[in-house]
Amino acid sequence: MIRSLLLRAGLLLVGTLVALLATAAPAAAHGADAPNGSDYRVGVTGLAPARDGVDVRTVEAGARLELRNRTDRTVTVLGYSGEPYLQVRPDGVYENTRSPATYLNRTLAGETAVPADADPTAEPSWQRVDDEPVARWHDQRALWREAGPPPQVGAAPDREHRVRDWVVPLRDGETAVELRGTLDWVPPPDPYPWWAAVALATLAVGALGLVPAGAPAGRRALVALGALLAVGGLAAVAVAVGRALDSGAEGAGGLLVTLLTGQTWALITGLGAVAAGSWTLTRHAAADFGLALAGACLALFAGVTNAAVLARSVPPLPWPVQPVRLVVTLILVAGAGATLAGVFRLHAASRAVAETTTRRPVDVAHLRPERAR
Repeated sequence: MIRSLLLRAGLLLVGTLVALLATAAPAAAHGADAPNGSDYRVGVTGLAPARDGVDVRTVEAGARLELRNRTDRTVTVLGYSGEPYLQVRPDGVYENTRSPATYLNRTLAGETAVPADADPTAEPSWQRVDDEPVARWHDQRALWREAGPPPQVGAAPDREHRVRDWVVPLRDGETAVELRGTLDWVPPPDPYPWWAAVALATLAVGALGLVPAGAPAGRRALVALGALLAVGGLAAVAVAVGRALDSGAEGAGGLLVTLLTGQTWALITGLGAVAAGSWTLTRHAAADFGLALAGACLALFAGVTNAAVLARSVPPLPWPVQPVRLVVTLILVAGAGATLAGVFRLHAASRAVAETTTRRPVDVAHLRPERAR
């Protein structure tokens, strides 16, 4: 009965995933090379003059600008030489293949080679790149791309500084519009206290694996480890969702597609940790191996990959930075601590098996002297 219900639930889940992926495919059309954190905060102050139905915001920790056109007009983004670069029309987004900005803006570093036929003075050649009227692009006018910091930051790196006010020219139909924003330096935190906390807490959690497994205290320790691993897995899923939202994902379908295409490993390891933690709570005989394996995956694929937030002031999530650091710290501790405890328990179990094997009872009957006849 239970197996049948689980099978039906699994089939329903798979069907739902397939349906959502099929209906939300256009949402995955926006490529991204989102940073894991930044010390520069990019802000959008608005459009001048204001335009109804045109919304702009930053995504991916400020690495991209997002323009959404909810009107029946065409909004054009101008490139670095004033040429038409992007058009956000009611039926989708179009790129001018003759604009150098089309190639320079494809990556955050701007290292894409500009082809010889890219000429800002040439007649635009439009290519449709998305079916939705939403454009996301890296814009060098809103970013700090120099190797060294700005002069004012170099003089006082421990203070917040306004690096510059930036402007991206647009056209709404035939009306000239300015997209205005700010670029600020935000001093990064000292990462060493965070890493010290991770190390100490990991050792404390790992020490639970030294408690004898057969004792009541050992069984309670296993339950605590399973609960912590499950909580760490839920935290990893939350971080993956937050990063997907910060990349511009909207709606259930768009969120799911972004999770499965951009946050795949963090999502899988988070769910795996929840499953392994729940399995451990049942005190299953093989729980120690699952504890160690799921913990290692959680620490590596959801913890280490997001650990940059411990040393950066602007995280790639739409939440306050301090809670984000606490959540990432929890993921690292839960994963690494569970791995350490699981290894200790596996080692203790293997030693117990070896000792049992070497202590087999010896048949001494043949050593007794025979009675004299």
